Amino acid sequence: MSRSQLAPGVEVVAVPGRGLAVRTADGEFLSVRAGETERDALLARLSGAATGEPDAELDRLVRAFEDAGYLTEGVQRPAWPAERRDVRLVGDPVLTGPLAACLRAEGAEPQPAAPGEAADGQPAAVVWCLDGPVPEGLWDAADRLPERGVAWLRCHREGWQAYVEPLAVAAGDVTSAHVRARRLAATPAHRELDAYWSGPRISGRSVRLTAPAAGLLAALLADDLTRWATGAPDSGGLPARRRLRRVDLRTLTVTEHPVLPVPAVAPMPETTG
Repeated sequence: MSRSQLAPGVEVVAVPGRGLAVRTADGEFLSVRAGETERDALLARLSGAATGEPDAELDRLVRAFEDAGYLTEGVQRPAWPAERRDVRLVGDPVLTGPLAACLRAEGAEPQPAAPGEAADGQPAAVVWCLDGPVPEGLWDAADRLPERGVAWLRCHREGWQAYVEPLAVAAGDVTSAHVRARRLAATPAHRELDAYWSGPRISGRSVRLTAPAAGLLAALLADDLTRWATGAPDSGGLPARRRLRRVDLRTLTVTEHPVLPVPAVAPMPETTG
């Protein structure tokens, strides 16, 4: 069976009366300017089934596909390197359970860990998942993990909204404290939000995290971590290390928001009166 040379997500379709069109990985349709004699040969070449003699016009068309990034050399997603397989999972099993399954399927070796022991033995990464708001100060120590060479990823839920925070892999990356500060600065209800985080809170019936919602959050976390571990490029949009994802758990709608580190603030100079 012949192997397609088209990149994953790219397809070529024959449009009646219009010739060939490319459906890109982003879902756009682009017309292919090719004569009738080249169409069948182009389809055969792109599917890896070509057996004819070299043709200059056909080679030109194929190069156009290559230059546009619509072809692949058949290289699969890189394997998870051994030195980054040790991933510690902290938090609520409703999230860490499906996340562990996703990571194992990609080639990692996730294992549960207690908060105070997550970084023992210098793991490659720590992922902390909470099925609720983050208590003040809970993630302060973990925010220092990237300075020690440990990747740091986390998510939490606030009512019907869940947040997948940026992946931090080096000193200077976005931490949970930075996300907290940015969110407070971005809302006029900063006092209310701060009070909500600090508690106490009175809630109605508890929000039950459904299996599809937990699976979506696990998939987002696993994809970010896998791309970092294997060196695969981001899939588009904002880079993982500068992206805060907000997930509406009622509709499973994901929105992305840019977030940057918060610069250190110099202390106020002392004054004498």
